[in-house]
Amino acid sequence: MSAKRWNPGTIALQAIAAAGALIVLFPMYVAVITAFKSPQELARSFFAIPERLFLGNFGTVFGTPHFLRSAFNSFFVTAASLGLIVLFIPVLSWAIARNSRKRYFKFLYYYFIVGIFVPFNVIMVPLVKLSQALHMMNVPGLVVLNAACATIQGVFLFTGFVRTLPVELEEAARIDGCGVVRTFVSVIFPLLAPMIATFVVIRGLFIWNDFMMPLLVLNKSRSFWTLPLFQYNFRSDYTVDYGAACASYLIAILPVLVLYNFMQKYIVKGLTAGAVKS
Repeated sequence: MSAKRWNPGTIALQAIAAAGALIVLFPMYVAVITAFKSPQELARSFFAIPERLFLGNFGTVFGTPHFLRSAFNSFFVTAASLGLIVLFIPVLSWAIARNSRKRYFKFLYYYFIVGIFVPFNVIMVPLVKLSQALHMMNVPGLVVLNAACATIQGVFLFTGFVRTLPVELEEAARIDGCGVVRTFVSVIFPLLAPMIATFVVIRGLFIWNDFMMPLLVLNKSRSFWTLPLFQYNFRSDYTVDYGAACASYLIAILPVLVLYNFMQKYIVKGLTAGAVKS
């Protein structure tokens, strides 16, 4: 048993896992210790554990102009974008999945799927030009763009999930007198809860941490900045305030951890639903 446990293949897998964990955890370790170091201690040793906890970096972050405004913008953009995503993508995916034999819905499905293979760099310039023409270079405009970009991946995931749901449930609801809206709200939407929770976490993390889209859309005014743009402000042409920057990273991580811990029990269900046919 012992020889089988410590065979070369197992040792290699454990070594790879340990290396992967080190690659992930080491930057986090550096961010945590840097956030609690004074500038003098940081200058002496960048990777050593701080001799005492220095909270001045967090004071610098909260005392920096536009921090609270940037935090509010990030909360608003993330929450509003996820609200639009939950409101529209499940309905659209349900309509496509239940009408996939019709030519229009089949074309619509493949139209969204093609978007998965288009890199963001290809649509970046046309997206900015369109946003300027529609006067969407602001926080509400970013919300709409986030929801639109999420539709591509969302339709792909939700359509596959809806196809695993028995059609008989909807037929029974119609027999009981439910219309289309009541059928979706009372029958389909509750069954989509695992996938909705999974997609909210995945997309919420992306929107919260996104730098490129806010940089393109919100950069004309500091009052429009989100937290990633605010954190970039700690870098000047010649110096970087690593302590304040890492402190701001830790502050920004907290809402993400809360969201993940609150919804993690649904994530595995959403990712594995439909993988095994009963």
